Amino acid sequence: MAEMYEIAVVGDRESIMGFRAIGLSVYPVFNENEARAEIHRLAESNCAVIFLTETLAKNLTDVIARYRGELKPAIILIPGKEGSLGIGKDTMQSVIERAVGADII
Repeated sequence: MAEMYEIAVVGDRESIMGFRAIGLSVYPVFNENEARAEIHRLAESNCAVIFLTETLAKNLTDVIARYRGELKPAIILIPGKEGSLGIGKDTMQSVIERAVGADII
């Protein structure tokens, strides 16, 4: 039987609770320190993907960089209740440019 991996969402309660309705595991946090600890804990577990709100991500660049080269977890930035800060798009654009050698977005 294949191992089941978790998909987690980390962020403030208002931004992430809707993800529970589609079956994702949600981990509400109140600040960057709690988010940092939660991401490290999830990385040590069977979590394959962590969706992280951009609001938290802007102060967790070291944590995101730590897992960027790892197979799991993939950390994907999502807009929070404030809307998009553009960080997720900028990160994705940079990754795509490196992969294909051109800006296609």
